[in-house]
This record gives sequence, structure tokens and C-alpha cells, in this order.
Amino acid sequence: MIDLHLHSTNSDGSETPEELVRLGRRAGLAAMALTDHDNMGGVEEFLSACRTHGMTGIAGVEISAAVEEGHGTLHILGYGVNPQHPLVIESLGRVLDGRAWRNEQILEKLNGLGLELEWAEVQACAGEDVIGRVHFAQALIDRDYVSSVAEAFDRYLSKGRPAYVDRYRLYPEEGIRMIREAGGAAVIAHPFTWELDEEKLESGLRELKAAGLIGIEAVYSEYTPEQTVALLRLSKRLDLLTTGGSDYHGQAKPDIALGRGFGSLCVPDEYLTPLLETLGENNPWVIAPGKR
Repeated sequence: MIDLHLHSTNSDGSETPEELVRLGRRAGLAAMALTDHDNMGGVEEFLSACRTHGMTGIAGVEISAAVEEGHGTLHILGYGVNPQHPLVIESLGRVLDGRAWRNEQILEKLNGLGLELEWAEVQACAGEDVIGRVHFAQALIDRDYVSSVAEAFDRYLSKGRPAYVDRYRLYPEEGIRMIREAGGAAVIAHPFTWELDEEKLESGLRELKAAGLIGIEAVYSEYTPEQTVALLRLSKRLDLLTTGGSDYHGQAKPDIALGRGFGSLCVPDEYLTPLLETLGENNPWVIAPGKR
């Protein structure tokens, strides 16, 4: 069993990269990928922990791509990406600048709702991590405005809630190009959140394949068995690789367990080999037992 979609405290997860690896080993995972939102600040800690615990680990990222209004969301997973590549630094730097503006707006909205919160409190919750919504949630807990991270998101921070603020996004082709030039493989995450009908989804994936897309996330915590089958057929029809993951966030999504999703998720080990072959055995951003 593997899990190729995980978030740490470097974005909106509640565990550090090293803690994720410990949890993964305890859960019996054979391989893991760290895919924080729009940043790769945790991958070196993650890969070091994978090496220590004898696990296969892949440095990854989840890019939030820009789509037309009314078309849901489009996320692109990058696997085996070099975080030190100039294009990665430049592209994610633009996203990080947008995140700083977003954080200012979230704080302003929370204060406008009568929730007294200081920026220093949010910073204290984040420590050395990139500040995100989960840290606002923790600050709200510390102030006794909410009792859990999940409640903070449900009441204030999730999309459609009063303190939600959208963020700057790369265009899909930009994200795919960044991933490819940095030695990685681009995969569409949870394709159904794109909110396209079957014909338009297939057309959109064909266009992104022409731009360098190599796979789709066919096994995912929130899919029904019928949706999974549909995506497996689609990936075969388009000659795309299949991957899968839980989208684990820890306390921010407490019902989703690492490796198991809502309890029945199981991403087959055989999905790993084609991905590793695509990345190449010399990719330094993939750690495997016995690999130097």
C-alpha cells in the first residue's frame, strides 16, 4: 500500500514531514510522497526521514492551478521535482508572495467578524513553517473561539465561509512546465473537482497531456467505486499513468486517515513502479531502500 498525496505543516497539514513518515511507517505504507500546496519547504526533512526509516519517499508538490470561473478547482501534483531548480524557486516565489497578501486579508476578515486576533499569534502557531490557514485555525483555538481545526475551517476558513480568501495561482501549463523542467512528473489530482462533464474532462486532459501531463490520480479518498472505475478507464484510454493518495491533512481533515482515507482506501503498490520508471533511477529527489 502506498500514499502519494500528503500534506504537512509546510502547507495546511498538522504534522511535520518527519511525523508523517513515522505515521506512514506505522500504517504499513511501502512508499509516500509529500505534496504540500505550492511549496516544497519540507521535502528535505521528509526525504531524510524516509531514508532513516527505510521507506521509499518522493519529493512532491501540489500546484493550485488557475481555471475559468465556475469550473471548480484544478490541482496538479508534481513528483520527483527538484526544489532548487530556478524555475521552481521563481514560480513558487510568486505564489508565496500571493499567499502573504492572502494571509493579511484573512486576518482582516477575522477581525471584521469580531474575532480579535493579532498577527504575532498566528506567527507563533506557525513557528518556522509557511503560514497558512491551519495556523489561523490554531490561533482561533488558542483564543477559545473554536474547539478544533475542523471547526475553524467549517465556520470561518473553508471556501464559502466568511474569512475565506482565494489565492494567486499558476496557469495549468505553467505548473506542468515547471514540474517537467525541474525533472518531475505532472499528474492531475482528484480530477472530478475540476467539475467538468465526461466529454470536457477528457478533452481537457488531452490538452494537458499535450503540455506534458503524464498521469491522473485515479484512487482518492473521496471517490466512489464508480468514479474510480471511470478514471481508470479514462487513464487507459488516454495512455496516462494512474496514481493515488489519501490527501491527508491531519487535524484539518480529521476523518481522512493516512493511507486509508475514510477507511477503505487502498492505493496499490503496482502504481509506484511506472511512476519511478518515468522519474528515472538517478532522480535525487526520490529515496528508496538501498538507493545511494
